[in-house]
Amino acid sequence: MKIYNTLTKRKEDFVPINEGKVKMYVCGPTVYNLIHIGNARPMIIFDTVRRYLEYKGYEVNYVSNFTDVDDKIIKKANEEGVSSEEISNRYIEECKKDMEGMNVRPATTHPQATREIQGMIDMISSLIEKGYAYAVEDGTVYFSVKKFRDYGKLSHKNLDDLQSGFRAIRVSGEEQKKDPLDFVLWKPKKEGEPFWPSPWCDGRPGWHIECSVMAKRYLGEEIDIHAGGEDLIFPHHENEIAQSECCNGKPFAKYWMHNAFLNIDNRKMSKSLGNFHTVREIAGQYDLQVLRFFMLSAHYRSPLNFSAELMESSKNALQRILECAEMLKDRKNSGAAELSEDEKALLLQADSFRQAFEDAMDDDFNTADAVAAVFDLVKFANSNTREGCSGAFAAELLKKLTALTDVLGLIVEKKEEILDEEIEDLIAQRQAARKAKDFAKADEIRGRLLEMGIVLKDTREGVKWQRA
Repeated sequence: MKIYNTLTKRKEDFVPINEGKVKMYVCGPTVYNLIHIGNARPMIIFDTVRRYLEYKGYEVNYVSNFTDVDDKIIKKANEEGVSSEEISNRYIEECKKDMEGMNVRPATTHPQATREIQGMIDMISSLIEKGYAYAVEDGTVYFSVKKFRDYGKLSHKNLDDLQSGFRAIRVSGEEQKKDPLDFVLWKPKKEGEPFWPSPWCDGRPGWHIECSVMAKRYLGEEIDIHAGGEDLIFPHHENEIAQSECCNGKPFAKYWMHNAFLNIDNRKMSKSLGNFHTVREIAGQYDLQVLRFFMLSAHYRSPLNFSAELMESSKNALQRILECAEMLKDRKNSGAAELSEDEKALLLQADSFRQAFEDAMDDDFNTADAVAAVFDLVKFANSNTREGCSGAFAAELLKKLTALTDVLGLIVEKKEEILDEEIEDLIAQRQAARKAKDFAKADEIRGRLLEMGIVLKDTREGVKWQRA
């Protein structure tokens, strides 16, 4: 298995620190509103990475945080006249609902920044003691960037170039910095903001320190994979490396993975442009499995364009997989229990699709090619599962299909859905009309059901229905 490592800018063989175990940290959202589809991309991508690692037999400790103290949270709380804690708790719960809708599994641990304050104070104190950080008169604590010689190694930015760029944009209120590049570890409280006591002042932590502390507490001083969106490479992840390695005296993360941006209608997603979509909005138009399928249709390091046309295409493509799974499920329950010799040979052929899937995922989690392998299996199943095939053959193909779609987080087992009484009655009336050879009435009822969003399909196993 190979992973593209942002740190080295090349694909590397994946060798975990401890054999058979993977320690993985993924930066989570700041919880001040409903998550948007830009947040959804890393959630889906790295959930799929985790699933594949587990499919390969690794024990994965997966940590993804919630940033629950931040200027945006405080602003939202002040606008609503409630506490920051009420805002963050509300949107953590809403985020979890959206994650469930996208079939993103809960992390092993979902730490929250406000519950890790003492750990942050301890790490900041250690950095001061080791000479990597300093407190100024008002109680602000800064990290001294120039004290860490490797600063810039993740983003591949030159320290001298950064220095000249920052010299002209010294921020008001930060005149006490020793160097413009230095970043905040702790800052004094302001009126109307939450705060915690510390050795330097009553205040709250800077953003970057929280992930260093939570990764260390829940995964250890050295971790295998650190992941997030490419917008986090600099300065957030760069600063995490500086803090963690200076405090712990060890390399922080072995592999750094970053997903590319999501654009909407070929433009950067932006509230000001009016092309900003929350996951909840999309859920009002599509099953969120469609959104998940869409996100996996491109390689995670490639920019992805979101549009109504591409979502419709994803919906139709996903439906092909679901229909194949439903067909196999029906045949499994109706055919013979024993495989024929021809079917045994066909199942050996079907193994090639699993191998193609694994080859794609082993190559830096190429979900686009992995999805193509799933469609090759679907085509094979549709072509070779004819009337009269054994139930055992259909069952084996369904097992192979489900194993691969489970890695992608795609649910192929159709949810049992209860229709209301009127719709059930109309379906029964149509069946009676067909039995009486009153095809005009049967067609009329089919049309009425279609208007109600119910599509009927007549099969050898009987009438099937699905939502339009």
